[in-house]
Amino acid sequence: MVLLADVELKLESEAGSVNILKGINLEINAGETVSVVGPSGSGKTSMMMLIGGLERQTAGNIQVAGHDLAALDEDGLARFRRDNVGIVFQNFHLIPTMNALENVAIPVELAGLDNAFDRAATALSAVGLDHRVTHYPGQLSGGEQQRVALARAIVSGPRLLLADEPTGNLDGKTGDSVIDLLFSLQAEYGATLLLITHNPALAEQCGRVIDLQDGLIGSDKVLG
Repeated sequence: MVLLADVELKLESEAGSVNILKGINLEINAGETVSVVGPSGSGKTSMMMLIGGLERQTAGNIQVAGHDLAALDEDGLARFRRDNVGIVFQNFHLIPTMNALENVAIPVELAGLDNAFDRAATALSAVGLDHRVTHYPGQLSGGEQQRVALARAIVSGPRLLLADEPTGNLDGKTGDSVIDLLFSLQAEYGATLLLITHNPALAEQCGRVIDLQDGLIGSDKVLG
């Protein structure tokens, strides 16, 4: 599902070039659940952005779901994300002027699929929010907003789920329920899951833990 070969990412700053990723080699098979841990600034989010086609590598090769991302232009990358990737961010990224149903319907409409609102309603029901479809983000709790974001991420049946600190803005109990839901949806849809977290206990709920250190993979551990 994911193949990174000698991937580097260098960004320019006022202080000069910053090497974010320094030669990442990684292979993730379809259906795997993989967590990425490591200190702040180690490159976790940058690696996820590259895999999701939201950032371009400086060097190396990236293939995701059979697509060579370097060969795609911006429109091609948008279609790749639309057809293959669901993303859950720490900060929800819901559109405040749209209700829950409309937020979740966006990927379906962009994909040109029929029955966008019916599909969105089904996804919201799957995350336990069928009673909140007409509510706007500002009327929802943090946990409810993240569940809307989860519904939006899975509504089009993505092959790859990317989750960047999905419980970072939630209290412990709410975060636990969101994580349970995330793993349940991953299993139901058979998606590959890449989860970024600072929580060691959460990381070990995945089948594999990758530790990033200063832009390099320090360890890659398969859990029994």
